[in-house]
Amino acid sequence: MPRTLVVIPCFNEARRLPGDAIVSFAKARSDVGFLLVDDGSTDGTAELLRNLREQLPERIEVLELPRNGGKAEAVRQGMRRALGTDCEYCGYFDADLATPLSEIPRFAEVLDENPECQAVFGARVQLLGRQIVRNPLRHYLGRVFATVASNVLSLPVYDTQCGAKMFRSGPLVRSLFADPFLSNWVFDVEILARLIASWQRDGGTPPEVCVHELPLMQWVDVAGSKVRPLDFIRAVGELLRIRARYLRSARRPPGIT
Repeated sequence: MPRTLVVIPCFNEARRLPGDAIVSFAKARSDVGFLLVDDGSTDGTAELLRNLREQLPERIEVLELPRNGGKAEAVRQGMRRALGTDCEYCGYFDADLATPLSEIPRFAEVLDENPECQAVFGARVQLLGRQIVRNPLRHYLGRVFATVASNVLSLPVYDTQCGAKMFRSGPLVRSLFADPFLSNWVFDVEILARLIASWQRDGGTPPEVCVHELPLMQWVDVAGSKVRPLDFIRAVGELLRIRARYLRSARRPPGIT
């Protein structure tokens, strides 16, 4: 079992999924494996994923879901499968590889160096020396949403929606993916809300310490995304549902006054 297992959710990605890049990276890095999740695709995605598995079965696994349940459920099912293995770290990257696979070792390094860290979230921060290429409208809508999400969570998170995240395998993280998400569009925020609710209930390491945001070296917007600007409105509605479900209590964790 590779030390790090990366879930890639796929729905009708036969034309966009860079399969050769996945195989090449897996061949070069014996410590990294991939779990490709077919979310009930209706094009040639399932066949493509099977072909990739045949090329490197010791590093590439395929999970075929019987019907399309949305990205949130595809990620959840993939993470549950990954968390049931002996891997040390597991996470998920978007199928278009807007976050290149070369970033994976940087995520693992953060977890290596910070024993209290349970989750590493990629952050698309436009800094000198980095290549962050985003659609301007989606970028500004994203900044507005991230500000609202940060206020709702009472957590200074910069980028909730980057599709690159990695977690330390263990009971806490397994609990984050145990139940279906309320949200299909902003389930990343729901993961943070579940983590906050767990801390409020059971104590332990506060979210500000156990979650680390990692500014990416590269992120390039890939044409063909299924997310549209109008989805911003739907995302805000789901954010309100998340707040009502997980964050109504202001109770502090045990032992903290």
